[in-house]
Amino acid sequence: MTNAGYPDSYYVATAVGMVDYPELTDDVQADVCVIGGGFTGLSAALNLAERGFKVVLLEAERIGFGASGRNGGLIGSGQRKDVLEMEEAFGYETSRKFWDFAEAAKAEIRERVAKHNIQCDLQKGQLVGVHKKSYLGWAQELSDALAQRYDYPNTRSVARQEIRSLVDTPTFLEGFLDEEAAHLHPLNFSLGLARAAKEAGVLIYENSRVSGYTRADPSLVSTSKGSVKASFVVLGCNGYLGKLEGRVAGKIMPINNFMIATEPLGEERAKSIISRRLGVHDSRFVVNYFRMSEDHRLLFGGGENYRPSFPRDILNFVRPYMVKLFPQLEDVKVDYAWGGTLSVTVNRLPHIGRVAPNLFFGQGYSGHGVSTAVFAGKVIAEAIGGTAERLDVFSQLPIHTFPGGTLLRYPGMVLGMLFFSLKDKL
Repeated sequence: MTNAGYPDSYYVATAVGMVDYPELTDDVQADVCVIGGGFTGLSAALNLAERGFKVVLLEAERIGFGASGRNGGLIGSGQRKDVLEMEEAFGYETSRKFWDFAEAAKAEIRERVAKHNIQCDLQKGQLVGVHKKSYLGWAQELSDALAQRYDYPNTRSVARQEIRSLVDTPTFLEGFLDEEAAHLHPLNFSLGLARAAKEAGVLIYENSRVSGYTRADPSLVSTSKGSVKASFVVLGCNGYLGKLEGRVAGKIMPINNFMIATEPLGEERAKSIISRRLGVHDSRFVVNYFRMSEDHRLLFGGGENYRPSFPRDILNFVRPYMVKLFPQLEDVKVDYAWGGTLSVTVNRLPHIGRVAPNLFFGQGYSGHGVSTAVFAGKVIAEAIGGTAERLDVFSQLPIHTFPGGTLLRYPGMVLGMLFFSLKDKL
């Protein structure tokens, strides 16, 4: 067991149950070939194996190598757009369907953690900190809507005089507290799903990058040293899709997000920053998100870029965001700094569906991927098993192609992000 091949991060340093899976070096057959060893692929593979399918999973790097092993670990309720936005865009009935999907996604994570005894530090509670005066009142409006129309009485608005006792930052004017949202150690959750999938019969191959597949039934999925002939193919690549499938690549924009982990603060100082083990993010378009680890480090995410490469110095790219929110941490040493690639859609809603009768995909989780990607895998498995009702609902979401497709999406995205970043500052 080795962490070779993983980028250095706090999550890799505290990984539990890391296993070396072999490289594909032969020609094999399966009912389903899953491409991608993140949340989408692992969930699809596990659910399919439990339904009796013979499944092969191919990962280009290591299990949880991408966003699934590098993210903030926050598990929010609902979709990336809250129910007020969903109702305005699609009406109550559609909004309620997607709210119920998100509740099922949270339940799927809780059930998997319990069933497979996954040691991923799953904790309840999430707080959204409101940073602009023009947003005041949103927390109460959303809390009222959830209680009155969505049968969800687990949230409340937090007034300014109380929020400082929960999170000691001068930047939050009020807050939205969700007691049934959650957070976890994402890499350990990924490794736990992989272990469960292997025990269910899934053949997992790492360092087995897919170079292409045939548009046929069965499809032949090729790597540099082997192939998989399968009746169904599942694309769980998300921000790492690249040019593998041009028919859906233009629907997403890969973007890079960055995190740091401080030195251990000790229990007393950690509680002075966040008084409970809450996951927290703010109301900015480019969000800051953070939580305390089990060993009392602040895990803090802030800043993005929209190019293939990461900043040369991630630590000093992210640290100013942390210090702006928590000036009292100016003296604190940072032990880890890392980045990862996710993908967003134009309207920040997930893109889940099928390209052909035997080719399925899940992508574009837009920063809401822990629960949504896990649920996407389950929904895809249902569809392959013959029950496509929930997949069909996702397929009806209007996911637009980025202007200019894959060629010109980056310049447009940069201009858009600069605009929204300016709005955040104003």
